[in-house]
Amino acid sequence: MNDWAEVVAFALTLPDTYMDPFYGTPCPKVNKKAFVSPGGEAGSFHVMSPHEEKAILLETDPDTFWQTPHYANWPGLLVRYGATDAERVRDVIRRAWWDRATKTQRNGYGARP
Repeated sequence: MNDWAEVVAFALTLPDTYMDPFYGTPCPKVNKKAFVSPGGEAGSFHVMSPHEEKAILLETDPDTFWQTPHYANWPGLLVRYGATDAERVRDVIRRAWWDRATKTQRNGYGARP
């Protein structure tokens, strides 16, 4: 994913997603919850991620996944555009969607990616 437009285009392929303001910026949401946002750092976007997974992503691929002090205690992290493992980034976005979806939406989608 090379820019915010590509992130949004992918996120909107996930079931029942729609654009709606999140802190004043239109972002993909499911179940009234944002799961990706532009973030506040140039060259990156923000994705929600449980703390345990976030720690693994930061440790195993710091060239792609990173954070500023602002995100240190937040269940989310920054993702650099143009990551070499685009499928891994898509999986992180899919998991963020799944974690915010309703039980019915999850059941329709399948197991957590």
